[in-house]
Amino acid sequence: MDEPPAPPRLTREMLLGGALADMIARASPEVRVLTAAERHASLRAALAHRPEQGDGIWLFAYGSLIWNPTIRITEERAAVAQGWHRAFCLATRAGRGTPENPGLLLGLRPGGSCRGAVLRVAEADMERELDVLWRREMITGSYTPRWVPAEDHSGAKLGHALAFTIEDTSHGYAGDLAEAEMVERLATAGGELGTCAEYLFRTCEGLQRMGITDAALERIATLVAARQAARAAVQA
Repeated sequence: MDEPPAPPRLTREMLLGGALADMIARASPEVRVLTAAERHASLRAALAHRPEQGDGIWLFAYGSLIWNPTIRITEERAAVAQGWHRAFCLATRAGRGTPENPGLLLGLRPGGSCRGAVLRVAEADMERELDVLWRREMITGSYTPRWVPAEDHSGAKLGHALAFTIEDTSHGYAGDLAEAEMVERLATAGGELGTCAEYLFRTCEGLQRMGITDAALERIATLVAARQAARAAVQA
């Protein structure tokens, strides 16, 4: 039997054409999608609070931006964002989930620290590339863009990086989930852009490529892989 075709990867063209926003609107008609004017105002507000001026800005990547940025960057470095940690705290009914089986995506929550990457966007490209990024991250207002302090792994300060932190009043905020529920949803949920398990595994691989080990994320990945293997054995 032929393998089913792989789901399309999220691309720059999909974002510019509005396909991701349309996907979310179809799956969650009760959720208000931001207008183009609202996205633009959010972007302008973020840039108005830019802490440092210079040749471009840093973006802090902690999930899929590490392995599929969809924007043009000039540099990538391993980095730490102090005062924030990554967590599977955003439910998704589109892309990597369905209304019947919502998936989970990563968000930045207050407290601790997060090892990830900073991506450099050139000054000349900044507004164009951030417009693409806002079409990806700011469709429903589930995230709040913030300038977070970042440093490299030796502790040297890199200044501030723009990061998308979770908005805990948003419709999709999942809060604190029990580990068993988190694993089940990551192991079973999927949608038009692929599975949550792929999202998790590729994030782990992206971190490993940069020499980063996130023990908590690796534990979840191990449990998800085991759950998938158990389901496959039952279905065989």
